[in-house]
Amino acid sequence: MRGSKLSPALSLALCLVNCAALGEDDLPKSFLNPPDSARPGVYWYFMDGNLSRNGMTRDLESMKAAGLGHLVFLEVDIGVPRGPVGFLSEQWQDLFVHAVRESERLGIEIMLGSGPGWTGSGGPWVKPEQSMQHLVASKTEAQGPAKFEGRLPVARPRQPFFGDVPPKMRAEWENFFSNVAVLAFPTPPVPTIIPEIDEKALVYRAPFSSQPNVKPRIEAPADYPTDPPGSTIPLDQVLDLTEKLNPDGTLDWQVPMGKWTVLRFVSRNNGASTRPAPDPAIGFECDKFDSTALDAHFDEYVGRLLNKVGTRQRSQGWTMLHIDSWEMGAQNWSPKLRDEFRRRRGYDPLPFYPVYVGYVVGSREHSERFLWDLRATAQELVIENHAEHLKQLGRKHGFTLSIEPYDMNPANDFDLGAVADMPMCEFWSLGFDTAYSCHQSASIAHVMGRQIVGAEAFTGAPGEDWKFYPGALKNQGDWAFATGINRLTYHTFAHKPDEGHPGMVMGPYGVHWDRGQTWWPMVRPYHRYIARCQHLLRQGRAVADTLYLMPEGAPNVFQPPASAFSGTSPLLDRRGYNFDGCSARALIKLAQVKAGQIVFPGGAAYRLLVLPNSETMTPELLSKIESLLKAGATVVGNPPRKSPSLLGFPDCDRELARQAESIWGSLRPPAGHASRAWGNGKLIWGQALSAADPSQSPPLTEVKREFYPHYDLTSAILRDAVVPEDFTSPGPLRYTHRCAEGRDIYFVANRSDQVVETSAVFRIDAGSPELWDPLNGQIRSLPEFTRAGDTTRIPLRFEPFESYFVVFPTKPRFIVSRSNGALSNFAQLTEVTTFNSAWDVSFDPTMGAPDRVRFEELSDWTRRPEAGLKHYSGIATYRTTFDLPPSCNPGGPRLYLDVGCVYVIARVRVNGADCGVAWTAPWRVDISDAVQAKNNTLEIKVANLWPNRMIGDAASSEPKYTQTTYRPFKPSDPLLPSGLIGPVRLMK
Repeated sequence: MRGSKLSPALSLALCLVNCAALGEDDLPKSFLNPPDSARPGVYWYFMDGNLSRNGMTRDLESMKAAGLGHLVFLEVDIGVPRGPVGFLSEQWQDLFVHAVRESERLGIEIMLGSGPGWTGSGGPWVKPEQSMQHLVASKTEAQGPAKFEGRLPVARPRQPFFGDVPPKMRAEWENFFSNVAVLAFPTPPVPTIIPEIDEKALVYRAPFSSQPNVKPRIEAPADYPTDPPGSTIPLDQVLDLTEKLNPDGTLDWQVPMGKWTVLRFVSRNNGASTRPAPDPAIGFECDKFDSTALDAHFDEYVGRLLNKVGTRQRSQGWTMLHIDSWEMGAQNWSPKLRDEFRRRRGYDPLPFYPVYVGYVVGSREHSERFLWDLRATAQELVIENHAEHLKQLGRKHGFTLSIEPYDMNPANDFDLGAVADMPMCEFWSLGFDTAYSCHQSASIAHVMGRQIVGAEAFTGAPGEDWKFYPGALKNQGDWAFATGINRLTYHTFAHKPDEGHPGMVMGPYGVHWDRGQTWWPMVRPYHRYIARCQHLLRQGRAVADTLYLMPEGAPNVFQPPASAFSGTSPLLDRRGYNFDGCSARALIKLAQVKAGQIVFPGGAAYRLLVLPNSETMTPELLSKIESLLKAGATVVGNPPRKSPSLLGFPDCDRELARQAESIWGSLRPPAGHASRAWGNGKLIWGQALSAADPSQSPPLTEVKREFYPHYDLTSAILRDAVVPEDFTSPGPLRYTHRCAEGRDIYFVANRSDQVVETSAVFRIDAGSPELWDPLNGQIRSLPEFTRAGDTTRIPLRFEPFESYFVVFPTKPRFIVSRSNGALSNFAQLTEVTTFNSAWDVSFDPTMGAPDRVRFEELSDWTRRPEAGLKHYSGIATYRTTFDLPPSCNPGGPRLYLDVGCVYVIARVRVNGADCGVAWTAPWRVDISDAVQAKNNTLEIKVANLWPNRMIGDAASSEPKYTQTTYRPFKPSDPLLPSGLIGPVRLMK
């Protein structure tokens, strides 16, 4: 337990004194009482028509009371019996208006998903010609010389990635097609089929988070296999027969000499539907390449709701639109694609259409480069005509935009997320490992100058089953903060249309974070902790030394080197030199060099730019890197040899190689690693950059290639530049660092379940360190520290999974420390007495327990002999009385009540005064201001979890005590420990 604890009233008074002394510095005061904007939020899910006006009000009021500040409004069909309110019916729209008005009244922000279901932007109003489309082809063989007679068949649509097309959409899906082109070419004797063509041609993009064989990117090597004789289609022999196709599908063509293949290209719907939308909302996904298709969808969905809602408050209520994780898959066609491709890539794609279905046109290199250009064009269209256009549409109505830019995204995750006012990520309490999305969304925010990094937080899978609670999420939440996240949105708060407990839920999905939880009346202090952390983690800018440049091309997921982390997956922590990722697009548009660092308009600054291990690069990117070097940047990476694109081919390759050789001095990296001056900057390059172990330096072809250099190599470069690590400790600590006006802010957390006493070294050379405690908002000095060069070493102590901020003000501050003059950072508490008396414990009889039970000693409820206690779930109240020992006097040294072991959360009252909630270590509350010398009444409310009661109910065909839409338990399942185990102790 840390010493120098102050009461909330005294802490606030000291903060006011500090603020007065500092003039405009209000951060200490706002840390104690963080603004509403810093509060966490929830995904507010509605289950297929199960909506009630009163239930909405109770949900929202419970969110407000619990300290939540925002929500994502979504409705889904995941198998819960359908309710009476049809999606987007007049009744549904009236209820949405009610939710907006109640949110405005309560100061809660609503983020509306961009379409029905939890992903996408579509609905039954999307016409097939406005939907996501694929280019498909039927093949017909012809022998010449002869006149072709016959009808060219229409190719079937490709199956959607997820299952089958919903029955109500199937007829339209089967019948829709649009003619695009008819091409003929001499039939290759032994045609080569491009490997993985469905992925390369954007027919499918599988979920990166849930399918282990999905690649983070499609590589663009400098060299491709030599084409076997007779395997390719000569580019100049592709004939355009489009004008010879008759309306009835017959072809009017005089076939030349030889054997010919005729491909009839048509566009077909890709099968993507709104998912998992309620039945009235099932429909096609709108075309992501075409802004007019998005306009039509916006008018039918968001526009209708805007007309219904009318005048809105701009700072609360409905304030934001939201694109959730990209689960619509890919598309590779739109009616305007050919024109857009020519405008953007500088050549006509039509002769390369056979590549869509796997043929090699020209050569394997020509075809792969065309596919690279196709994916680049698709990315640009998705970003400009979908994401950026939705942002513009929202701006007209005062909305901001959040985006989760990952999973089946056919674009570069970074560039899609960079459109957002608030990039978001996702991490699971149980289930998939999506930590990669957290690292890349934090990078997006830092590079793009976005203050807030949102997260779909603690998403759960089958097995969570009401077993999680605030204390259980503490470690992972602190990991998220250290990753760069500063806005948690819990998945999920299922709407409760009635008052059953635990009530309607979203099946087995999500951590159950709603008013149906047993511990919900005690959750506010935990949310207060989260709000304090989030508020402080939004100050200033994130500090990182290394910028990893993502390779060009799409799709693309940012994956830093594994060596840049410590810890155990998925809770991998950044090492002492922090990092961000950056796309080529962002680097080209935004990066500059100041004082030797690569800087961005939002304030992000990096000492190293690390290039990906790729032998291809566009001339535009290489020119940008050259300009950064000339301006004084330090760049780590090897030279490119070719462009990945057909744009300007083959001259582009010769010019790129000439420019690269001028910069690096050679196109062949030397053994090991070497440095080279260029302009005002410096290049570090060599074969060791692509080795799994930086100490290796065999010939390049024998090295195990890595995508980025090993952390040890880049850290050695920084040390050689006399840049120490930003944070180091021999203990199991994680950290993140932000530099704000007037102070440097480090968040430091113990990632172990044991008490840790260790030291930490911070890359700070000035300012007297302070400890800012997010559990209670108190601030005190850390008088024990030493300085060496540019660093400060501080002895630290942590309870299990404890976290706090170490803050270095740049100005002297007035800090009161109740350390009795001892120059120690952490005072030791001593036990005064243990409560060994009997306890009167009251239970809720509606949950099958007796009203009152006498506990002669503290014990687990599941081991009690009384009927009904073994399966009890809910809150119980423990009561006893006590006198202060002679060694303790009111007004003397601070007194604390340590509740010991408790399952799972406890609220303490002394003499009727609320002294706080114990939800995490050190499991103590300050009772100094409530205690008196004699006749103190002590009341401890304890909540356990739902499984015990549900296990008891599982033995009955008619559950007696619980009402819910999800029942995963069996009578034989083990019971969870419950209640106050203690020992309960008085400490000073």
